[in-house]
Amino acid sequence: MKKVLAAGLVLAAAGAAHAQSSVTLYGIVDTGVEYYNHAAGGGSFAGVPTLTGELPSRWGLHGAEDLGGGLKAVFNLESGFAPGTGSLNFGGRLFGRQANVGLSSDRWGTVLLGRQNNMTFYVFGNADVIGPSLQSMGNFDPYLANARDDNAVGYMGKFDGVTIGATYSFGRDTAGAPGGSSPSATYCGGQTPGNYLACKQFTGMVAYDASNFGFAASYDQMRGGTGAMAPLTSSAYTDSRTVVDGYYKFGAGRIGGGWIHRVVDVAAPFHTNEYFGGVNYMPTPFWSLDAQGVYYNVSGQSHGTLIATRATYILSKRTSVYALLGVMLNSKNGSFSVAAAGTAQPGATQTGGMLGVQHKF
Repeated sequence: MKKVLAAGLVLAAAGAAHAQSSVTLYGIVDTGVEYYNHAAGGGSFAGVPTLTGELPSRWGLHGAEDLGGGLKAVFNLESGFAPGTGSLNFGGRLFGRQANVGLSSDRWGTVLLGRQNNMTFYVFGNADVIGPSLQSMGNFDPYLANARDDNAVGYMGKFDGVTIGATYSFGRDTAGAPGGSSPSATYCGGQTPGNYLACKQFTGMVAYDASNFGFAASYDQMRGGTGAMAPLTSSAYTDSRTVVDGYYKFGAGRIGGGWIHRVVDVAAPFHTNEYFGGVNYMPTPFWSLDAQGVYYNVSGQSHGTLIATRATYILSKRTSVYALLGVMLNSKNGSFSVAAAGTAQPGATQTGGMLGVQHKF
C-alpha cells in the first residue's frame, strides 16, 4: 500500500511540474502636455495627447502553461487607452491591442489565434529608433502604428538569428470608427458568405539579427469590403505595403533606417514612398537621446519631411521623463502634422513639442 501511495505522489508531482503556469500583469502609462502651431483653421494647439506620448499607454495580461516537452499554451490580452480621459482606444475595444491564444514551442515557434500584431508591426524592430511616439513615421501613415488584425492566424519562429513570421486574417477589422476616421477601427469585418475575399489580409516577414546588426523585410496586403472606410470599399480593392529596413549597434549607440513602399489599388489608385533614418545614443545609463528624419511622398502630388528629436531621463527601472521636439516641412499641397492625430494648415512648416512622464509596471 505504501509503495502504491508513493508512486501516486511521484506521478502527481510530475503532473504538477508539467502543468506549471504563470500569468503576468504589465502595462505602460505615458502622457504629458503637447504643443504645436499652424493647426488646421489657424492658431495653435496645447493639451494632452489623445493617442500616444513616447509610447502608447496600455495594460495587459500574458499567460503561459508548461505542457511538457518544450510545448506551452500561451495567451495575450492587451488593452490600449488614453490616460487623459481614461477612454479605450482602437474603436472602443476592451482588448484592442491583442486578444489571442495559442501554442508555443522553443524549437518550432509560436502559433496564435485571435486579434494580434501582424508582421508590419514587428518588421521595424530596432530599425525605428523613435518608435510609435507622438512624432514618428505614423504621422504620415497611421496604419504603421496600428498594424494588427482581427480573426487572424499567426506564426513566428526564430532559428539561429533568422526570424520567419506570417499572419492571415479572415476579417481584418470588425470594429467601427465612432466619430469619424480612425486608423485602428475601419469596419471591415469580412467573413462574408459569398464574398471570401472581403477584408482578408496577409502579412509575411523574414529577418536576420546578429550581435550588433540586423535587417528585415516584410509584405502586407489588405483587401476592402462593402461598408468599410474609404478608399477600401470593395473586396476588389487592395492596399499593399513592402518594408525593407536595418540597423547597426555601436558602443552606446544604434543607427537604423529603411524604406516603406505602399500601393493602393482602388478606383483612383496611388502609391507612396516613405524613407526613414535615425540614431539613438546613451551618453550615460540615465540619458537616452534620439533623432530621426522621415521623408514621405504621395504619387508626386504632395510630400512632407519630419525631423523629430527626443531626450529621455531615466529616473528608475520603471519611470522616466522625456522631452520631444519636432519640425514638419510640408510641400505646397501637404498637410501632414508634426503630432500624431494632429492637424496642419496646407503647406505649413509646423513645429511642436511635448513634455511627458512614463511609468511601466
